[in-house]
Amino acid sequence: MSLSVIFDMDGTLFQTDKILEISLRDTFDHLRLLQLWGDETETPIEKYRAIMGVPLPVVWETLLPEHDDEVRQQANVWFREKLIAHIHCGNGALYPYVEEVMQYFKEKNYPIYIASNGEIEYLHAIVNYYKLDQWVTETCSIQHIQSQNKSDLVRSIMEKYKIKDAVVVGDRISDIKAAKENGLIAVGCNFDFAQEDELAHADIVINRLDELKTLSLGSARR
Repeated sequence: MSLSVIFDMDGTLFQTDKILEISLRDTFDHLRLLQLWGDETETPIEKYRAIMGVPLPVVWETLLPEHDDEVRQQANVWFREKLIAHIHCGNGALYPYVEEVMQYFKEKNYPIYIASNGEIEYLHAIVNYYKLDQWVTETCSIQHIQSQNKSDLVRSIMEKYKIKDAVVVGDRISDIKAAKENGLIAVGCNFDFAQEDELAHADIVINRLDELKTLSLGSARR
């Protein structure tokens, strides 16, 4: 059976940073309009950057610790709508070499999957806008997993497609843990949201996606 490649989305394939700040500002401006966030209180952009990669319920628990679940859920809806609008306007971007690397893996008959903590609608917006489904077998959201745990999400992909050999490519500790806890190779991406202490746990660290083409990935089971 051939090698499979399981990619994270945000901060790995998609340059979320290009639309993150403006979407978050729009969301908190809306909260200010409703008097749910202080006019003089900064939008917690750096706090979000620090936790990038966790499931969205955790995001809003962190960014809005004094608010109830109803406000958090509504903020998430506004944020998702803003992100998707910016994607459709072409304000986001894939990282360099994404299409080249995916075509390379396709030609080698390596099935490609995406496992993301992003929500289904958001992920579909990216996949559809950039036509990633010409390479990607399936894009899987953490919403598909009751535990909200990326290790379980990766495991579900492995079980569904009977995957034995795979690499997990991502920028945060949840991606690295998802690989290790499933006996796979963890490739850490030293990109926008990456943190040095987290990348230290990866088996391999890359600075550009096209480095994947030079790695020896023939046997990717740990």
